[in-house]
Amino acid sequence: MANEHVCPCTVGCPLQKAMSSIGGRWKMSIICSLWNDGPTRYNDIKRKMNGISNTMLAKSLKELENDGLVKRTEYLEVPIRVEYEVTDAVTSLVPILTELAAWGSKLKSDN
Repeated sequence: MANEHVCPCTVGCPLQKAMSSIGGRWKMSIICSLWNDGPTRYNDIKRKMNGISNTMLAKSLKELENDGLVKRTEYLEVPIRVEYEVTDAVTSLVPILTELAAWGSKLKSDN
């Protein structure tokens, strides 16, 4: 079918990859918290994310780490201290998120 419409975002779309990396209920909140507060321990992140379960926080942090947005640093102290912080990838993402927030504000005021 030559006239069949195929969405370019269905296969290998970089925008879909980006949205899956930062999408979901908690990832953006975690990114914003780490961006604003700098290196933060797990329990401090959990306290700031009202309503997140330990399972969801651990899963979200692991996914953000796998996508290169969050760095996990383990300090060999007693007890072991683990901190999370954003990577340079988030630093380059912040201007885009700022523009997206401005766009979202405009949408809200137009409705």
